[in-house]
Amino acid sequence: MCGIVGYIGNKRVVPVLVEGLRKLEYRGYDSAGIAVVENGELKIRRSAGKLRDLEEVLRTSPLDGQFGIGHTRWATHGRPTEENAHPHRDCKGRIVVVHNGTIDNYLDLKTRLIAAGHRFVTETDTEVIAHLLEENRAGEGVPLEDALRKVMPQLKGIFALVALTSSEAFKIVAARQGPPLVIGLGDKEYFVASDIPALLEHTRDMFFLDDGEVATVTQSGVKIVDVS
Repeated sequence: MCGIVGYIGNKRVVPVLVEGLRKLEYRGYDSAGIAVVENGELKIRRSAGKLRDLEEVLRTSPLDGQFGIGHTRWATHGRPTEENAHPHRDCKGRIVVVHNGTIDNYLDLKTRLIAAGHRFVTETDTEVIAHLLEENRAGEGVPLEDALRKVMPQLKGIFALVALTSSEAFKIVAARQGPPLVIGLGDKEYFVASDIPALLEHTRDMFFLDDGEVATVTQSGVKIVDVS
């Protein structure tokens, strides 16, 4: 069980993500990390240990951004190290993914992706999702949400996942197959989280994704499609 949070809006993104993770730390305390995009540049901070360890990293190496995602991890595949902390990246470092659940066929997927030239740097099952998104974007010619719809049928297991790319401004995509994922609607701001407590400070207008649904969250709202 892991905690996920995402935010697009007018507030400072890093405090929103960190406070959301604090409300979700009961879901995972092995490592934590955030990724934000500022003016097209992807920035990541991660740390092994509890959320306070990530906060210390942010104190000594601060960052800011315009939208972003965060994660607090309970380790399943891969040791509880900084290297294995989410968010995870694709080969080009432009796509990041956070994930709750398990991908049962990740070793088969990883073997195929390595044979196709992808380079892996972690022990996690989650990293395969980032590389699959990269593969299915066809050189960034495919919107991230369309790539995610192509990736979902390839994943065997249970998952709630959230992703963004530095090449598509003010967009977060999310999908659910099993574990909960809630969308929050605020005043010109939008949220994604693993559980309601992460959102209550900001909004009471929220709904859960159903299994097999993909959400595209932008500055103008939320669009839901069913993969099936």
